[in-house]
Amino acid sequence: MAEKTNAGLIHIYCGDGKGKTTTGMGLCARAAGYGFRVLIYQFMKDNSTSERRVLGLSENITIVDGLPQEKFSFQMTPDEKEERRAYYAAQLRSVTQKARDEHYNVLFLDEVIYTIRAGLLDESLVLDFLKEKPADLEVILTGQGPSQALIKAADYVSEIRKIKHPFDRGIPARDGIER
Repeated sequence: MAEKTNAGLIHIYCGDGKGKTTTGMGLCARAAGYGFRVLIYQFMKDNSTSERRVLGLSENITIVDGLPQEKFSFQMTPDEKEERRAYYAAQLRSVTQKARDEHYNVLFLDEVIYTIRAGLLDESLVLDFLKEKPADLEVILTGQGPSQALIKAADYVSEIRKIKHPFDRGIPARDGIER
């Protein structure tokens, strides 16, 4: 017997290539275009990414703001890392509760895997949510290096592998393309 088509599945987009966030955002745009209600939170990013501007125009997409400024985990002091651990745990709880309470169809947790790998979010919080999430909530997770536990919890795992990237030639991130 086939599974119900409205069952919410779990997606992971991972790897060292460009396009994990872009893929997740594309799925959010598709879902919103279909009429689904989409909730997005971006870990480890400030509120200025270009995709936010266009997706925020959709009445079906809600983007929860993060910190107004952010830096890479390797640039943080030990005190900043401790502050981020508390902040990201609270943000995860808040966003997942909002997804439940307000009956969203899709939840995108951008860079949550990177945040876990950087030691700024306890993976058990994410795994517990995935086990207890509403049955019809589609969840998208992105970032490099998901654990075997996250891979096991997921229904889709797609790896985006870098073959070549302009950054390797010293070309920085470009507005409208990489940010």
